[in-house]
Amino acid sequence: MHLDIGTSLKAVRKLKGLSQRELAKRAGVTNSTISMIEKNSVSPSVSSLKKVLSGLPMSLVDFFSMEDSGGSEQKVVYRSDELLDIGDGNLDYKLVGRDYPNRAMSVMSETYPPGSDTGEEMLKHEGEEAAMVIEGKFELTVGEEVFILEAGDSYYFNSETPHRFRNPFDENCRIVSATTPANF
Repeated sequence: MHLDIGTSLKAVRKLKGLSQRELAKRAGVTNSTISMIEKNSVSPSVSSLKKVLSGLPMSLVDFFSMEDSGGSEQKVVYRSDELLDIGDGNLDYKLVGRDYPNRAMSVMSETYPPGSDTGEEMLKHEGEEAAMVIEGKFELTVGEEVFILEAGDSYYFNSETPHRFRNPFDENCRIVSATTPANF
């Protein structure tokens, strides 16, 4: 289930009555960034898209589930092919419970291929996050500290502390994570 990010961003921006320039100003990015995303000239990283959506304001989940407004029956089980992919083409983020009403947390299966990175710009948002490494290993930066986590290791930190995820290793790394509030 993939979404045309550029077309969707343009539609939401227009629905909110914003020019590219106004959205760029609100999100703290350049006007050309908005233009290139809307033209699908670039595929934004998760952190970049999240930053752009903050100018609307809109969560990643709301953005990626715009076209998928399923039935009113509340689901309990989510099969692997029903998970909402909010990754950026390089990183694979699969969200559990996308349509659960008033979610208090986001639970995701995340896969970081060799050489992948959440971006040069450190992530920072309200709440807390935790995860356990299921397979492989990756590098976690929280504030000024850098950690190497392997299968079986876990983390838990305040998400307002700048952080970054990288996989400089030769194998995929898969983690299962949870964040509060449900801002993905």
